[in-house]
Amino acid sequence: MKGLVIKNTGSWYTVLTDDGPTVDCKIKGNFRLRGIRSTNPVAVGDRVEIILQPTANSQQPTAFITEIEDRRNYIIRKSINLSKQSHIIAANVDQALLVITVVKPETSTTFIDRFLASAEAYRVPVILVFNKSDLLNEEECRYQEMMVNLYETIGYECHAISAIEGDGVEALKERLTGKITLLSGNSGVGKSTLINRILPHVNLKTAEISEAHQSGMHTTTFSEMIPLSGNSRQSGWLIDTPGIKGFGTFDMEREELTSYFKEIFEFSKQCRFSNCTHTHEPGCAVLKAVEDHYIAQSRYQSYLSMLEDKDENKYREAF
Repeated sequence: MKGLVIKNTGSWYTVLTDDGPTVDCKIKGNFRLRGIRSTNPVAVGDRVEIILQPTANSQQPTAFITEIEDRRNYIIRKSINLSKQSHIIAANVDQALLVITVVKPETSTTFIDRFLASAEAYRVPVILVFNKSDLLNEEECRYQEMMVNLYETIGYECHAISAIEGDGVEALKERLTGKITLLSGNSGVGKSTLINRILPHVNLKTAEISEAHQSGMHTTTFSEMIPLSGNSRQSGWLIDTPGIKGFGTFDMEREELTSYFKEIFEFSKQCRFSNCTHTHEPGCAVLKAVEDHYIAQSRYQSYLSMLEDKDENKYREAF
């Protein structure tokens, strides 16, 4: 029996079978994903094969996931506690919405750029959603406009919205139809509020921002796929995921990193040396572009921080 993993609680997986019904499944203790050391071998969005096995103490058989079909893509990050293992956020997605806030809490450009680079590595298009526009003062509005201009110039689609007020949400909804969309971002940026605005019948829990730390509190505790229109599989899906504080990159080689920053990659073609790291080499077109402000300093700093990720202890605490 085959199906789609639509919910992951950490111990149980809900599979929407091709025949129609949903089945709660477990995985066997020795089940491991080939080639990836992951804390969650099965992710929301996976296509899987399941079997039903009778149990000794119950008339109801237990369902087990026995096989994962090849993934066309996924979003992955370094595990919080185990630096040599990964956490797969979602698999087989058409696009990702990265929800960003300038205030309450502030999303760092390092977090944004790490998410974008990981998405580029696994061929997942990203739309940047700047939420809580209704809370911004004049100076914060200018900063958000500068951020939007930066990422649109690089080539990323951006939307400025207010999920609580509904401003800009209709235009965003049009980008979701018929697609499997991952919704991600820091805790407290308003992902649950946005889902409630797009799909009022879902009625997800929301929480206030911690005034002491200006950070969000987790209201989503597991990953789940939510259909955009009733039970229609063709209407599209939103994948709701728990908020994340940091984004440690996983399984990226230093020499590949340039290609995950669109504008750095374009300038790198003009470098004197083909193996240029864009840190100190003579004739480096990237360093010249940073000096001339064709590449934003924040983006270049994000690139440098990811170059240092090979130091296994560097992000053990933060990510």
